[in-house]
Amino acid sequence: MAKLYFYYSAMNAGKTTTLLQSAHNYRERGMRAAILTPRLDHRAGVGRVASRIGLAAEAVAFDGVENLLTRVRALADAPARLDCVLVDEAQFLRRAQVWQLSEVVDAMRIPVLCYGLRTDFRGELFEGSQHLLAWADELVEIKTICHTGKKATMTVRVDDQGYAVQDGPQVEIGGNERYVSVSRAEFKRIVRGEGRIEPAQPSLPLD
Repeated sequence: MAKLYFYYSAMNAGKTTTLLQSAHNYRERGMRAAILTPRLDHRAGVGRVASRIGLAAEAVAFDGVENLLTRVRALADAPARLDCVLVDEAQFLRRAQVWQLSEVVDAMRIPVLCYGLRTDFRGELFEGSQHLLAWADELVEIKTICHTGKKATMTVRVDDQGYAVQDGPQVEIGGNERYVSVSRAEFKRIVRGEGRIEPAQPSLPLD
């Protein structure tokens, strides 16, 4: 039975890597998976998703007013059957779009796997995440680690010196140079101004 899934985490937990692995698994079995990504996240280029470890794939870009049920129906009209829909940066979905994706599951019987952040740099839910948490059939946490060694559940936005930024728009596209995943206790400490975090996280030694 098709389900709506929400895979959530803090920053740098490997959400996009997991999405791309899922897409590969479908395609390896001769099945067709469509990847959707918000147009506003253009770090890898519009209509393209890329992970920190170098994996990438083409995707269908959408904006905040687009009807995703209509878009998926158009994708499903292609000669090849559509077996799955994967959504990157799902926190940027609008409430109506989460509902439309639930219709893809319930009316079209196509599973939808959404990957995104749960909370913003203030510790508050994104609109898309809020409604995915409310309506998804399956909630799956992708875990990552704070620099303190504890489980990271929050994301802090930092300035060039590594101090917490507490004002500004909820959506500000950035990666390791702007956001750091931390535990709740560390989030409180940094937001209180009791310390700083090195914003640039070192690359993994792959050689």
